[in-house]
Amino acid sequence: MPEPAALEAVLRDLPARRAQAEAVLIDTHCHLAASAFAEDRAAVVAAARTVGVATLVVPALGTADFAAVRDCCQQHPGCVPAYGIHPFFVGDAGEQDLVELRRWLEQEADGTQAPVAVGEIGLDFLIGEADFARQQHFFLEQLRIARDAGLPVLLHTRRAIDQVLAGLRRIGVIGGIAHAFSGSRQQADEFLRRGCKLGFGGTLSQTRASRIRQLAATLPEDAIVLESDAPDMPPAWLAGGRNTPAELPRFLAILAELRQAPADDLARKTTANARQVLGRLRLAD
Repeated sequence: MPEPAALEAVLRDLPARRAQAEAVLIDTHCHLAASAFAEDRAAVVAAARTVGVATLVVPALGTADFAAVRDCCQQHPGCVPAYGIHPFFVGDAGEQDLVELRRWLEQEADGTQAPVAVGEIGLDFLIGEADFARQQHFFLEQLRIARDAGLPVLLHTRRAIDQVLAGLRRIGVIGGIAHAFSGSRQQADEFLRRGCKLGFGGTLSQTRASRIRQLAATLPEDAIVLESDAPDMPPAWLAGGRNTPAELPRFLAILAELRQAPADDLARKTTANARQVLGRLRLAD
């Protein structure tokens, strides 16, 4: 793994070193339907495509934005939807929302914008005054819905990795992505045994994120997918500004430096990993 000084040099040089990968890139987690992109959504998608990000997976946060996610994906080529109830919003959800999620997955399954996953779902034990039992209920029920639909899951795991893994052990699904992974190598290996990939993005640019960079450097090549989590989780060079999927080639360049591997090879492999775990992406081309 490169020393911090070497990583700082990579970050300085990145604007001139955008990875010119032969393989197209897949942003496996981008909240393109968010209000932060209301004024320039088409330009954001165009900018991403210009730098080789050909596919954006757009997860929902709750039933209230299912239609917005679908419409966003219908309007912008290369965007594909995922539907689920985020742990931030289960406090406002009821059992009818679970019924609606199941109905939505069924009605959209054969359409031109068929969902590629159930997400974003999971647990967040950092939320102040959160009802963790309620989070658990909605998470487990959504795992059951994903299992029944034969879909992978996009997993939110903040401060709750072991509990999310326990849910996966209890209710098996066909796989998924541990979004914004920040756990241990042991936890990473457990996700991999359960058919999941691990999402890495802007945190790779943070010089203090030594454990995450170490994981990205040493995990098996077939474990990793790229993500932006735009408009959130901005990289260091945006200084807290709005993140966009066009940053993905720069995340790839850092990953290549960390792994001491050609960026083109990693582009092809991370794209293949995303297609493997999100099987419907192959049908969306």
